[in-house]
Amino acid sequence: METNDDQEVMKETTSYQIDDESVKVFSTGDYQIQGLPVRYAGFWMRFWAYLLDLIVVGSIGRILVKPVFRALDISLSEFNMFAPITITSAVIFYLYFVLMTKYFKQTLGKMVFGLKVVDLKNDELSWGTILFREWIGRFISATIIIGYIIVAFLPKKQGLHDIFTDTTVIHVER
Repeated sequence: METNDDQEVMKETTSYQIDDESVKVFSTGDYQIQGLPVRYAGFWMRFWAYLLDLIVVGSIGRILVKPVFRALDISLSEFNMFAPITITSAVIFYLYFVLMTKYFKQTLGKMVFGLKVVDLKNDELSWGTILFREWIGRFISATIIIGYIIVAFLPKKQGLHDIFTDTTVIHVER
């Protein structure tokens, strides 16, 4: 594909399918889906999607977990790292992000805002990539808060957890 004289010539280096969409990767690192350039999701779009996801995860805990804990007379007021409610909440949090990303490439928050997680190397997100991105990568990014803030400044809008796993979040048509 040639562009104007002022721009460099982009050679297609890879093509693959994602959810019935043809993806072309060019030598410059740019992407096209169905012949249209990809729009990377910036910091604020990802931030609002994440806040919505936190509301969803919190609601799951309040609607499903707390009534079960009350029925089984398990303490809800104990607040330490190894309290049953803390462990259960953490499991729900990580399962939500891991399973939604694996099977839909989106969480509910990303769906509402029209975002999707894509792998920069191939067409399918592997379990290893997702587990590292959603579990270890999020822990590192949350510990070093700059891991999330760098999304605003990098060309492919990647957080630290995205850089480690060669993924990014893009806008998709709804």
